[in-house]
Amino acid sequence: MTIEQIDIANLLNNLEVSLRKESAARALNNPVMIGIHTGGAWVAEEMHRRLAIKEPLALLDISFYRDDFSRIGMNPKVKTSSLPLTLEGRDIILIDDVFYTGRTIRAALNEVFDYGRPEQVLLAVLIERDGRQVPLRPDCVGNNMTLPAGDRIKLTGPRPLGCVIQNVREPEYA
Repeated sequence: MTIEQIDIANLLNNLEVSLRKESAARALNNPVMIGIHTGGAWVAEEMHRRLAIKEPLALLDISFYRDDFSRIGMNPKVKTSSLPLTLEGRDIILIDDVFYTGRTIRAALNEVFDYGRPEQVLLAVLIERDGRQVPLRPDCVGNNMTLPAGDRIKLTGPRPLGCVIQNVREPEYA
């Protein structure tokens, strides 16, 4: 297995700049920032601090909303969601670490809408990689990557926050 280090500080800076620009362009009003457990929550903590969001940071665990729940069963590391009682009419900044197929975000939006219909949702991710399977795309991105099949991006942390690319392909035998 080979591991390539990623410059996390640069990705966080890029994401912050993108979030500031898009938040201003969309005139977000007193937004609620929601981080998706686990890596997205770590990124959201940093962005929440950098952007000085007034509302408390909200956290979301999408385990029960996943479309593969019946295949993978109960995740032993299920975390609790911590959201305002209602998100009706609110501006939302939804944060995740890696956007890959789009299925995590689809599940997150389903849970968010169970708390009310937001005014708008801005989606921000630290890394967007190739491989979309549903018609969703982030608004703000720290970096875009194209990776070979079998490579995966893993956020490590929370302190220090880091990111690695792991090659999990099976070795080829002659």
